[in-house]
Amino acid sequence: MTGRRATLFAIAGLLMLIAQPASAQQYPNRAVKIVIPFPPGGPTEFILRLVADRLQGALGQPFVIENRPGGGGGTVGAKAVATAEPDGYTLLFSSPGPLVTAAAIYKNLDYDPLKFLPIAMVIMSPQMLAVHPSLPVNTVRELVAYAKANPKKIAFASSGYGTQPHMLGEMFRLQAGIEIVHVPYRGAGQSVTDVVAGQVPMIFETFPILLPHIQAGKLRPLAVAAEARAKALGDTPTFGEAGYPKILCSFWSGILAPAGTPAPIVDKLNAAINDILRSTEAQAGLARLYAEARIGSPKDFADFIAAETKRWKALADEAGIKVD
Repeated sequence: MTGRRATLFAIAGLLMLIAQPASAQQYPNRAVKIVIPFPPGGPTEFILRLVADRLQGALGQPFVIENRPGGGGGTVGAKAVATAEPDGYTLLFSSPGPLVTAAAIYKNLDYDPLKFLPIAMVIMSPQMLAVHPSLPVNTVRELVAYAKANPKKIAFASSGYGTQPHMLGEMFRLQAGIEIVHVPYRGAGQSVTDVVAGQVPMIFETFPILLPHIQAGKLRPLAVAAEARAKALGDTPTFGEAGYPKILCSFWSGILAPAGTPAPIVDKLNAAINDILRSTEAQAGLARLYAEARIGSPKDFADFIAAETKRWKALADEAGIKVD
């Protein structure tokens, strides 16, 4: 009986090993849902639609986008994915908010951001600072001088408390030694609308979101939070050139799965996404959005998230940004 039992266990183990690759080969056999934890119309959605349409063509099943906003920095949608069945049919398309900055400022999250399984980073694009033309400043130096002469009288808008634009604003406040007021919104669409209307004079936001309004003369760019100037705004300096070399911040987005999702499924999705990002068509589409494709392995994305988590946690501690 002992020998027979050992044989049965060996067969069961072998079947499990065989079943995993078979499951990955069959995946997906129905529609896959990708949750965006923000309202419709943000930069993540435009980019995801470009990728999702091509994933459907590559893998033969619909990849359906679902906006699920709410919470600080997109935490409601992130929690929904974190607690979903880890079968590859519910994924998260996230920017830094739910994964990195929310973890830095919220004491009690309903999920552990580090337990998501990174699949692939998709894009990266620099953040930048812009002001309404009514604000009497043309450079970062002039803005800092104006803010010091008018403490707590200048407000900056962000896409939400705990989002990357909020944290970038806090970074600028600390580096410049000024007192400015944060005005959080529920998404980039609402924040940009109010800044363009002159309701709030200053904003930190991703380059593709602000550029059309800058080109239309409705916003004035002051600095790009990158190591090099943006080609589309060659006259706009970097924060480093403006005297603040430590202010570096790029908007990024990527696709993740709930903890426990089989590795073969993660690897299959990673390969498909990377193939899409290498294509001339996708590269052209991203270029129109002023975004750069980021091709790499799940481990590359996981290592990047770990480094970003450490960086923004240090900033949150220094700035005293906490939510119980």
